[in-house]
Amino acid sequence: MCKKYIWLAFVALLIFGCGTKESRLEKANRKLGSKQNPIKMFFVPSLEAGKVVSSGEAIANYLENETKLHFKVAVPTSYAAVIEALGTYQADVAWLPTYAYILAKQKYDAQVRLMTVRNGLTKYRGQFVARSDSNIDSLQDIEGKIIAYTDAASTSGYIYPSAILKQRGITPKDYFFAGGHPQAILAVYSGRADVGCSYWSPPDARGKPMDAREKLLETYPDVFEKVKIVDYTDWIPNDTVTFRKDLPPELEGIIVQTLYRYAQSEEGKKVLKALYDIDGLEYASDEDYEIVRTTLKTMNMDPAELLQ
Repeated sequence: MCKKYIWLAFVALLIFGCGTKESRLEKANRKLGSKQNPIKMFFVPSLEAGKVVSSGEAIANYLENETKLHFKVAVPTSYAAVIEALGTYQADVAWLPTYAYILAKQKYDAQVRLMTVRNGLTKYRGQFVARSDSNIDSLQDIEGKIIAYTDAASTSGYIYPSAILKQRGITPKDYFFAGGHPQAILAVYSGRADVGCSYWSPPDARGKPMDAREKLLETYPDVFEKVKIVDYTDWIPNDTVTFRKDLPPELEGIIVQTLYRYAQSEEGKKVLKALYDIDGLEYASDEDYEIVRTTLKTMNMDPAELLQ
């Protein structure tokens, strides 16, 4: 008799659990886009949060005017928080870096729909930087040094650089996460770290460097002289505009098309440039990011374990 009740309790728990999951999804999708339940668009804190929020709200205002839907913008304190928000229906759309998308896809079946464009390219690299007056001139010189990475879910600012060092048997003395790409550069500039890892993009048409150092140029005009590039990572597919699983297809389609048009407008070009140095958006699918999974697999690196 006791076993019978235990079995009934187990069945009831399964039914209740399924019902809870369904009700959460139903709640997330109920009147989505209304004032009561706005479409939640999250951004990662790879740059100063206030600037990201400002650009994000400009994008949201355009989307609202064009679609008559309501949007809410948020910038959590970490990449991981954005990924978890997609998995728990707290975020509907997220502007995710490459590696963060890989993990969001693996954990929560998130869907990439758009890829960023910079200087006509849909790919970029990571860079290793050091102070120009240091004796660090190659990757081998990083042995025994202190590294400032950006975030544990940053492809160019942690995953690819740390993979290269691991592959070549180079062991730093210590490392820490600076919290963003400009912050990693600043850690080197100020002497807190010997080496910094961040994104690199080619110089613009005028020859102006467009890597992460450029974000500090206004405050630290000598940053290009004081901080040098030591080496680069392999090429990486650009960051994404990603949608959570089970978002109503008609809403997803409207948002994708409107963002694509926005990226082609004069206002959109200005705002996206200020946001993450984006010059445009292109349609994308999960296949575009298979090269990252292949790279991680080759190096025996699991996305979930790396984030931890």
